[in-house]
Amino acid sequence: MINHEVRTYKSSESLAREDQLAWKIAEVASDDVAVETDVQDMVINRVIDNAAVAAASVRRGAPVHAREQAQGHPMKPGASVFGLSLDETISPEWAAWANGVAVRELDFHDTFLAKEYSHPGDNIPAVLAVAQHKGISGADVVRGLATGYEIQVDLVKGICLHEHKIDHVAHLGPSAAAGIGTLLNLPTEVIYQAVQQALHVTTATRQSRKGEISTWKAHAPAFAGKMAVEAVDRAMRGEGAPSPIYEGEDGFIAWILSGPEARYTVPLPGTGEAKRAIMDTYTKEHSAEYQAQALIDLARRMGRQIDDFSTIRRVTIHTSHHTHYVIGTGANDPQKMDPKASRETLDHSIMYMFTVALEDQAWHHEKSYAPERAGRPETVELWHKVETREDPEWTRRYHSTDPDEMAFGGRVEIEFEDGTTQVDEIAVADAHPNGARPFVRENYVNKFRTLAEGIVSEQEQNRFLDLAENLASLGSDDVRALGFAVEGLEHSGSKGIF
Repeated sequence: MINHEVRTYKSSESLAREDQLAWKIAEVASDDVAVETDVQDMVINRVIDNAAVAAASVRRGAPVHAREQAQGHPMKPGASVFGLSLDETISPEWAAWANGVAVRELDFHDTFLAKEYSHPGDNIPAVLAVAQHKGISGADVVRGLATGYEIQVDLVKGICLHEHKIDHVAHLGPSAAAGIGTLLNLPTEVIYQAVQQALHVTTATRQSRKGEISTWKAHAPAFAGKMAVEAVDRAMRGEGAPSPIYEGEDGFIAWILSGPEARYTVPLPGTGEAKRAIMDTYTKEHSAEYQAQALIDLARRMGRQIDDFSTIRRVTIHTSHHTHYVIGTGANDPQKMDPKASRETLDHSIMYMFTVALEDQAWHHEKSYAPERAGRPETVELWHKVETREDPEWTRRYHSTDPDEMAFGGRVEIEFEDGTTQVDEIAVADAHPNGARPFVRENYVNKFRTLAEGIVSEQEQNRFLDLAENLASLGSDDVRALGFAVEGLEHSGSKGIF
């Protein structure tokens, strides 16, 4: 890996195109290196993972509306949309939109956390939609996804967005554009322009993840993927972009990030170096914000040792800065303590999630968020006894680059009315590569079958899995069939413009 220093340049300063971050990203994308076997296998895992969470959400409001919007843009050859017949094909940018919302709706797919947060699986809908429309082979889909993951992870390692209240999808637009560039074997110049365009149009504030969190949280990455498809299309036609987008005097670093004096270091593979960043990422066993994964596992473990939850006086979660201030009591966000809050808000309240997992010793992507579950009087009472505190050591481990030290959990102290305490801690989720039960192919397949049960027929499940597990050897016709249909899908009856 090569560490690239990135800073603002005045317009009067000389900054060669080849020295710009967007160009260096484009060079990585256009570098035709072989995909290593373990990376290929992990790409397949994540394609299965995305389909699993999309199946579980296919009848929820946001995915239904996104799918209906997409149906207003039919195209041949086009791309498939989760839930629809494979014969009903959609313009690729709208297919990326609909599938992106379905994948993101339940906050249940893969994650990577470093200086910024990300869900790298958000690259898959855009890359796959373009592949289906353009008749691309499975081997090239794997190459494109390896690039998408690489660029997003590398940007996340080098550039923090959330400290400036910028949503993490600002890294997704460039990564998806780069992944599509690899998929289509585009020249560096074209990818360079597409990356810049994609960043320019996908930068937004983090209010989508604050206060009363709406379904836009699911739409935001889908929008970034849609914009990436459109950016590549424009760049292929010869259209340019604001440049230099990162380093310009009025650019991303100068006015949206830390200002003209700031320095960022972004690691990128050198020429001929394999793209392996997907191996640094991890998926979710539970449908919840990633910082909740380990603490849900800990709550399930601790709950099995408690006979009477009404005897709890206080629960204190000692954890990282991010967990405390984003999903903990440090957010000073009353909605996180409100039993009538939206599902999107509850899955950003560790106080709620820890309470329910403690009481139930389980976590379910629907039942654990149901209004009747959130509104139980005894749950609400216990929920309001939970608080988080930042612990410098957990913050340090959260930001560690050492895989053996990196931690996204915390230490929990439960104090009972009789003065006794129960204390336990967890560093990473059970499903994490360093966890108690790391996810392997069998777990991804089981996740798909579990979430698709009662929604996707067994025959259709088998057909999809057979294609997905052989992705690298698929021809273009089989890539076009890489989706699933759901019988009996109904329209919502909502009316819009399309």
